Amino acid sequence: MNNLFSLGNKVAIVTGGAGYLGSAMTEALLEQGAIVYIASRNKEKNSVLAKKLDDKYKNRVHVVEMDVTNTESVINAIKYVYTSERKIDIIVNNSYSGKTGDLLSGIELDWIDSFDTSIHATYRVTKAVLPYMLKQNSGSIINIASMYGLVSPDPSIYGDSLQNSPPHYGAGKAGIVQLTKYLAGHFGSLGIRANCIAPGPFPHPSTQENKEFIKQLANKNPMKRIGQPEELKGITVLLASDASSYINGQTISVDGGWTIW
Repeated sequence: MNNLFSLGNKVAIVTGGAGYLGSAMTEALLEQGAIVYIASRNKEKNSVLAKKLDDKYKNRVHVVEMDVTNTESVINAIKYVYTSERKIDIIVNNSYSGKTGDLLSGIELDWIDSFDTSIHATYRVTKAVLPYMLKQNSGSIINIASMYGLVSPDPSIYGDSLQNSPPHYGAGKAGIVQLTKYLAGHFGSLGIRANCIAPGPFPHPSTQENKEFIKQLANKNPMKRIGQPEELKGITVLLASDASSYINGQTISVDGGWTIW
């Protein structure tokens, strides 16, 4: 079983890999032996995490600057990793940035910007990495969607919290789910698997300061609590490793049961 879940000598890229959820996924891959490149445009934030992790995972954590909204930046970053390692085994498409709000209060630019860092970014990064994976006839693409790519937000839990999940968030994440199925169907026979993780309620620490809202989130969930970033580690390793060698095109919810209703 240890060999099934081993990522020894595998090379991974995690976009948004220094973020609240991304940092947990980054460390999960490192814990199983992977060489990991933390990719985003926030070089300083990436470097802080890399320095912290390097004390524990010597010479296996690296930083690559990548602006997922810029095609040239994405292509150059992917090329840099491949040139350095001569292979890319795992890509975790985890980048996202966007504002909260509802359909009426939001502006069109919010919609456009959100799509640029979700479905469009996933498209750019995947398209850039696919030629290298095809060259080696292997690879695992892990796209980070959301429970709100599968179900719609319940307006009653948001109240006056100002934490409303905007329409563009779920729409972009739903697009990622569909793109993942496309990738699985077109590249599965060529040794490349594509799957989605759909996290449930994992509010950022700044959001958790609103205790009443967090209580509402917890009460909506069958497990009566919010998720912790470490609870994404297992599914990340599963989909990255040979333990999931026959799992392809799936969206796996890590949501405490939120989407059963």
